[in-house]
Amino acid sequence: MGKGTDKLYITHSEWASEDAYSASVGAGASSKAKAAGASFKRLPFHFCALSLQPFKHPVCTSTGTVFELTNILPWIKKHGTNPVDGSPLKTSELLKLHVHKNEEGEYIDPVTFKVLTDNTHIVAIRTTGNVFAYETVERLNIKAKMWRDLVTDEEFSRKDLITLQDPLNVSGRDLNSFQYLNTKEGLEREKKVEGVNASALGSSAKILKATEAVTKARQERTDPNRNPALSGSKAGGTGSNNSLMVARGGNGSPPPLSSTARIIPYNAAQHTTGKAAASFTSTGLTPHTSGERALLTDEEYMLKPRRVKNKGYARIQTNKGDLNIELQTEYAPKAVWNFVQLAKKGYYRGVRFHRNIRNFMIQGGDPTGTGKGGNSIWNRNFTDEFDGPLTHDSRGVMSMANKGKNTNSSQFFITYRPTKHLDKKHTIFGKIVEGDTSTTETLSRLESTPVDSSDRPTEEIFIEDILVYLDPFEEFQKEQKQKVDAEKEEEEVRKMGGREDEKMTWTGKRVRGGVVNKPGYGGGGGGEEGGNSGVGKYLKANLAGVGNTTTKQKKKDEGGGEEEEEDEILEEIPWDEPEPVSKKVKIGHAAGGGGGGGGGFGNFDNW
Repeated sequence: MGKGTDKLYITHSEWASEDAYSASVGAGASSKAKAAGASFKRLPFHFCALSLQPFKHPVCTSTGTVFELTNILPWIKKHGTNPVDGSPLKTSELLKLHVHKNEEGEYIDPVTFKVLTDNTHIVAIRTTGNVFAYETVERLNIKAKMWRDLVTDEEFSRKDLITLQDPLNVSGRDLNSFQYLNTKEGLEREKKVEGVNASALGSSAKILKATEAVTKARQERTDPNRNPALSGSKAGGTGSNNSLMVARGGNGSPPPLSSTARIIPYNAAQHTTGKAAASFTSTGLTPHTSGERALLTDEEYMLKPRRVKNKGYARIQTNKGDLNIELQTEYAPKAVWNFVQLAKKGYYRGVRFHRNIRNFMIQGGDPTGTGKGGNSIWNRNFTDEFDGPLTHDSRGVMSMANKGKNTNSSQFFITYRPTKHLDKKHTIFGKIVEGDTSTTETLSRLESTPVDSSDRPTEEIFIEDILVYLDPFEEFQKEQKQKVDAEKEEEEVRKMGGREDEKMTWTGKRVRGGVVNKPGYGGGGGGEEGGNSGVGKYLKANLAGVGNTTTKQKKKDEGGGEEEEEDEILEEIPWDEPEPVSKKVKIGHAAGGGGGGGGGFGNFDNW
């Protein structure tokens, strides 16, 4: 029971020791344990151990410490030591690393194309500088006893393996163990090293100068005096700091290299791009290890049934009058798209109605006028669309003419009566606008036009033009753009530490006129100029009401007639006043005992 003994009890000293877990733990033991765990700060594998920033030109020592070339060269020239452990270090001992990236900019293993993370065992080969995952080297080199670089085919030995990161031994990447950070010079050292003789750095001077130029340009972009977006965040005090903390994961530490959330676009298809399968079977393609969803074009995305529910409106102008048409985009998007695009193109301009059957329908849309021609907007026939509740159940239904199954082109017809036998044979994509007397009269004139024995009108009937008043697809695209912009704006608000639902009062009412920190809130500055929003306006209204009441009272006291009081108008939703709570009847009175108004228990004869 006891520690190292066979006794059946634990003493108080054992119970209160540092390695005990109880409320009676020894004085200072819990704070020491917490301090030991809380002081650990891990350096990400793709960060320079000197600048604590992501590297661009990585080099490493024989012990596996990774530095940025432009940062370690000035340090060695000035101190001649390893800033991490303080051991002597020369520039000739640095090994240039070759870390491979994928198309997304993530560091990967050059053989398996797996992304390298902070939990990957990473090694480098001394003779070539190539960086691999240890899993790859173990399987293909160590176990296979094939001591050649998997990229350059150069020979190496097991002694040439340098461990850059071991997830099971992270003590070498603890920032608290870095010697230069524990010195006064390290704590007060500036990020930019000044007074370096660039001419003595050789070929590395170009890299150092380029890095300084990029750093200067980046500082100019982030300068609040030059960037109005950053200067505006000063109004919130620590808004920029909060957004930086959010971007870094909330605790100030940099985000993992491969932890960026991928936002799925609205037009993402249900199938992948096929790049992973294609690159697996072909060596001529860039390898892809993840299945990315393909992106649909706007046309492919919108031409799905029941996706665009906006109705379109067009006017067919004929030499007999105008026909106002309502387009059913929800159930026949392809037919509506074809009709709208051809109309905008001027395809139907001057086209004759070549077939007119009284009490049945009138047909047109063929530029040749024979009934055998016409092309769709895609220059090929498109499929039928029967998935919907539309039927030929009334006069004025507009449908696609065809020569059989899935042979729709540019020809269409308008019915004169219900034709239920055409259901599921012709795609319905519109109808005349109900209640429009001019359209009804035009349709009657078209029906009464005389025809010959082959149902061809003897008097020429042709389409002068088709005007599209409301394109349902353009309206849908505008709505999608507004939705995307709203999501981006909400994302920006979220990144800056705020949310849209914070613009609500505790009663659930939406704050009008903007956020509550605008001038005029709480009566603090502004009035009408300050926006007159927030709780302050009610305080001002209350003060104004008190002043008006005092003035009215003075007028009344002076002998003037009583003025009619004005109703107070508030921007609140009216609510029903609750009924008053009914009082309990005292037992004494209920029992009929005791008159008067005294207390007492009353008469209990009725119990």
